[in-house]
Amino acid sequence: MRFRCHVKRGDEVVVIAGAEKGKRGKVIRVLPAKQRVIVEGLRIIKKHMRKSQEHPNGAIIEREGPIHISNVMLAEKYDARAAKRAARKESSGQ
Repeated sequence: MRFRCHVKRGDEVVVIAGAEKGKRGKVIRVLPAKQRVIVEGLRIIKKHMRKSQEHPNGAIIEREGPIHISNVMLAEKYDARAAKRAARKESSGQ
């Protein structure tokens, strides 16, 4: 079964819910089967690496973790929504 996503790789998105709320970033990868996206610079997790040729002593690497696709919104839509709210507030005289 295929899932349609409202974002694709390279889009700029804003996180609208969760611990990273309000932050922006570029979509690195979309995982449609899991309904998640990986956004550049957001939800940084620490991954413990075992010993290997690249990391002879092992290592703790920081990298981006996945965010549920329902918690992100295209930045242009988010900005348009904010502008619309500001315009409505000005016209009401408050």
